[in-house]
Amino acid sequence: MDLLVLIAKAADVCLKPWSHAVVLIDPSAPEQIDDLHVRIECRDADGRRCSDQDLELEIYRSGDEINLMLSWWDQPERPMLWHGRHPVWMDGASGQRCSAPQDAAPLEALGRRLRALVQPAYLFHRFQSAWSV
Repeated sequence: MDLLVLIAKAADVCLKPWSHAVVLIDPSAPEQIDDLHVRIECRDADGRRCSDQDLELEIYRSGDEINLMLSWWDQPERPMLWHGRHPVWMDGASGQRCSAPQDAAPLEALGRRLRALVQPAYLFHRFQSAWSV
């Protein structure tokens, strides 16, 4: 299944009652599991866009780990979630660590689900390419 579809399905599960679509920020960029930048677009039950609920997701590799950043699209005043081995909330403007917002639980659940989705796939890809040399 397409990675963007899997991300949208994970958002649907974790961020109810919204439904989601995922679009590449740069459509010419390759869809790579260890370097991905997307917008998670949100719609209500009637299919109307709810852009104030849109999220930005960056997935990137750091050593042998896959990390991700989740933030609200075009809302730099809101905190953002870095998720590596554990979740860390950061101030959207300064990047300094901060306490989790009141509505943190669904976003943290999405972060855990996405990291669980991409980390094993990334490790499998690395293992497979190491053996094919």
